[in-house]
Amino acid sequence: MVTFLKDLQQGLLELMEHDEQVYLLGEDLLDPYGGAYKVTQGLSTTFPERVLTTPISEAAITGIASGMALRGLKPIVEIMFGDFITLAVDQIVNYAAKFQSMYNERFPFSLLIRTPMGGGRGYGPTHSQSLEKLFLGIPHLQIIAPSIFHEPGRFLQHAVLGGGLVLFIEHKLLYAEELAQGKPHMIIETVDPGSGYPLKVVRNYDQGAPDITLITYGGQSLHVEELFARLAQEEVRAIACIPGCIQPLPAHALTKYAAMSGRVVVLEEGMRSFGWGAEVASVITENLWRDLAVPVRRIGAVDTIIPAARHLEAAVLPSLEGIERVIYEVL
Repeated sequence: MVTFLKDLQQGLLELMEHDEQVYLLGEDLLDPYGGAYKVTQGLSTTFPERVLTTPISEAAITGIASGMALRGLKPIVEIMFGDFITLAVDQIVNYAAKFQSMYNERFPFSLLIRTPMGGGRGYGPTHSQSLEKLFLGIPHLQIIAPSIFHEPGRFLQHAVLGGGLVLFIEHKLLYAEELAQGKPHMIIETVDPGSGYPLKVVRNYDQGAPDITLITYGGQSLHVEELFARLAQEEVRAIACIPGCIQPLPAHALTKYAAMSGRVVVLEEGMRSFGWGAEVASVITENLWRDLAVPVRRIGAVDTIIPAARHLEAAVLPSLEGIERVIYEVL
């Protein structure tokens, strides 16, 4: 069984084996702890000079890594919880994202920032957020968010070797999950939008056109299997588009699959207001307004803090039942 976590670990191991310019920086990365979610476990023993544990200062970690990247190294930063990335916003937005363009791309620059995002584990208001939307629209910043339908280790390798500034989102609930290889009620296809990060297309039917198109990413991919099984029982043909790269947006591919049904639901875990889903809905509406049967619907978290109590957290975050209800409303 290959889990999301094991695939990430293997991707990091292969990178460090084959490229001595790759370094890891972050809090508590050294063995035996190996990081809060154990993604880097074993690497400090194998590469003691290239796995660097740091003080608790996300701004300093990111700033140091930016300097390393300017010198031609390929640093990978781990931010222990995605919520803490707010402490590194200045270094990311005002420095790392601007270097290559400011200097007319006269030098290589590779900086990957990994961080776990999302709720579902009862960690409370400051350890459960999905804050990637804070970085949407920042020029020269790529945002990658693999799902269980992708190969996160390969995504990580491509991000480091491809260069540039990359924010790599890992949803906490995915670490223990087995990567999806297809189930009887799911057909999985791979589409290359040209970015090097494949878009996965999942269907619960063999023939005909879909009745509904679901667009989502990252941790919300966990709902697709059970959701599609339920829809199949009611003879609802559904198709899910799950991009691995959420910025820049694979607009052409998403528009293509949205047009197949004319009924679109966009799902994200971050707060619904002013989010990724709003941008997707805007792009689809601009391109397909004559062909949409109904307006694009968006699903996201309630615009409030995320509680620690599990039953209250469940009421704030998107749920399987809530997604299913919206789909039937759209139909």
